[in-house]
Amino acid sequence: MDASALNNPRLKAMIEEERTKAMANELLAKLTFLCWDKCVTGSVGSSFSRSETSCLSNCAKRFAEVKMMTMQRFTGRS
Repeated sequence: MDASALNNPRLKAMIEEERTKAMANELLAKLTFLCWDKCVTGSVGSSFSRSETSCLSNCAKRFAEVKMMTMQRFTGRS
């Protein structure tokens, strides 16, 4: 690839899109690991118990809230 290709707006947009996808996948993996270990206490069957479902939902919401607050703090937004 030559240096002029790095200035191509389409290429930059594609790279940014792939970067965003990778960050989303990483976030989902962290969320799954954290909330699964915290909330799923019994053996895995065909469905989660009511308490596991509630815990997973709350864990995911809290994780998303903290992630957003952290991102806002680092980008200087309030």
